[in-house]
Amino acid sequence: MQLRRKLLVRGASFLLAFLAGSAHGETLTIAGDIWCPINCEPGSAKPGIFVELARDIFAESGIQVHYQARNWARVLQEVRRGEINAAVGAGHDDAPDFLFTREPVALSRNCFYTSQDSAWRYAGVESLPAVRLGVINDYSYGPQINAYIDARHGHGDRVQKAAGDQALNLNLSKLMHGRLDALIENSWVIQARLAALGHNRNELREAGCRETDAPIYLAFSPALPSSARYVELFEQGLQRYRADGRMQVLLESYGVGQP
Repeated sequence: MQLRRKLLVRGASFLLAFLAGSAHGETLTIAGDIWCPINCEPGSAKPGIFVELARDIFAESGIQVHYQARNWARVLQEVRRGEINAAVGAGHDDAPDFLFTREPVALSRNCFYTSQDSAWRYAGVESLPAVRLGVINDYSYGPQINAYIDARHGHGDRVQKAAGDQALNLNLSKLMHGRLDALIENSWVIQARLAALGHNRNELREAGCRETDAPIYLAFSPALPSSARYVELFEQGLQRYRADGRMQVLLESYGVGQP
């Protein structure tokens, strides 16, 4: 009887240790194209606002976050297939079938940028045909602008799509060399990218912004059963970070605030 009791105790201890080890070894993979300060260079001291949030929130539940950078179209495909857990910085228009938290992580303010000598200003979609506009493949800019892009792309040079890991750099280069008249980009991102490239932010002119800020999320795979749990854990973490001020401190560490 005593031997059996010892064996039961040892068996229970082994099971608890195994379960604890499994939980400790749980890894969640997130990915996005580099969209700093939302998500920056993997492995850097400042990997991005969304990456730090995900890393720290999931660490509280013993889950390690692995962050990868790749082009956006590939990210959406791989998250949709369940090869990656979540896409960093996605909106509902990017992937309506993904799983989202109830509240966005942040609001994306999309603005139009031109050279300093341009007089053009964004005044609704009807003003866009006057410029050669640079956009990024598979990005969502809201229903009206998306519809304009879909209608015009491939018909002349009014809409020019850049793709791949250097898409924003390509659009900036084309704008600065007169091959584009305007580009549309997140206001946080354009400031960070210009600084990283050694350009003064005053080299470009802000020519108006989209009227409604777009909510952006850490969006989880519809193909993985674990996604519902991850969404709930992340939602609870966001609420804690906003309530205790950690969210504001994180934003300020990247030199930004809520739009």
